[in-house]
Amino acid sequence: MKEMKVLLVDDEEEFVKSLSERMKMRDLESDVALSGEQALKTMNKDLPDVMVLDLKMPGLDGMEVLRRAKKAYPGVQIIMLTGYGSEKDEQEARSLGVFEYLKKPVSFEKLMKTITEAYRSKFEDTMSAAAFAEAGEFETAKEILDRDKKK
Repeated sequence: MKEMKVLLVDDEEEFVKSLSERMKMRDLESDVALSGEQALKTMNKDLPDVMVLDLKMPGLDGMEVLRRAKKAYPGVQIIMLTGYGSEKDEQEARSLGVFEYLKKPVSFEKLMKTITEAYRSKFEDTMSAAAFAEAGEFETAKEILDRDKKK
C-alpha cells in the first residue's frame, strides 16, 4: 500500500498538534488545519486519504466541511471526532457519508485503529473497482465507486 495521507482538522490548536506529533511517533505524517476553510484549501492542494474532522468549529463547521468534501472528493474517508455532538448530528453525518463518528474523549489507540480501517476500506474498494474494470466489468466497477460516494 502507498503511504497514507491524513488531514487533522480541529480549531483546538494544542489538541490537533499534539495528535499530529503522536502520529508522527508512529511514522504517520499528517497535515493540520485549524478551521474548516483551511481544511478545504489544504484538500485542494494535497488530497488526503483520510480526514479526522472536528464537528464544532467557528466559521465553517465540521458538518459543512463534510458536506463539501464528500461532494468534491467522494473517495476521501472522513472520521468525525467531536466532544459536543448529538444523535441528530451523528445521523446527519452518517447520511452525508462519514466513515465513522467518534465522541471525545477517544483513546489514541481507537482513533489510530479507525484511521487505519478507513484507509484500508478506501484502498480495497479502489483495488476491487480496478480489477472489475480490467476484466471488462465496467458496471460492477462503477457500482463499487458509486458506493464509495455514499460512504
